[in-house]
Amino acid sequence: MRGGGVVILRLAVVPLLLWPLLLAPGAAAVWLNLPASGTKCVSEEIQPNVVVLANYAVASNSDDIARQTIAAKVTSPYGNTLHNQEHVSAGQFAFTTTEAGSYVACFWIDSGNSDVGLSVSLDWKIGIAAKDWDSVAKKDKIEGVELELTKLEAEVQAIHANLLYLKSREALMREVSETTNARVALFSILSLGVCIVVSILQSWHLKSYFRKKKLI
Repeated sequence: MRGGGVVILRLAVVPLLLWPLLLAPGAAAVWLNLPASGTKCVSEEIQPNVVVLANYAVASNSDDIARQTIAAKVTSPYGNTLHNQEHVSAGQFAFTTTEAGSYVACFWIDSGNSDVGLSVSLDWKIGIAAKDWDSVAKKDKIEGVELELTKLEAEVQAIHANLLYLKSREALMREVSETTNARVALFSILSLGVCIVVSILQSWHLKSYFRKKKLI
């Protein structure tokens, strides 16, 4: 990646009360204004076993801009490279997540002779939105209301899977919190015990010293 700073954007920030309506993975279309020097990234928190599909392209308004190219890199929460392209004006990446956490897609200008920035469109689809429903309809020979019901069923299943995932994360965080509190309590008791022992030893030492000096 080029130097000049990295800007990371979250694809979706929603109020807490709207989470139940948006728990099912969906689609997000964003525009990135890339600086002449530097990197811009987008990230999305995704659970394991979710299909991700994305298309990106440079928005060109002139021949000079059309000749410029960008580089794209997608990494997993553990830093594994899932997609890496250089000197392109458009591209696509698709993968199935294996790790839970933030997946990051970064873009920067790599044409080398650019003094101006570029705009890049990114169409990021996750889970249900990344599924090819036309193929499903042809394969299962369904259409109309039946197809919409199939989509709703898939969305409900995705919401249920997300709720189970959030529940497991909450249980893990609660376990870590309880373990930390227990260790802090034990450390506090040990610290208090050490302070008491040190105070007793200091008192005994001072009494012995004063007796030797016949001060008491």
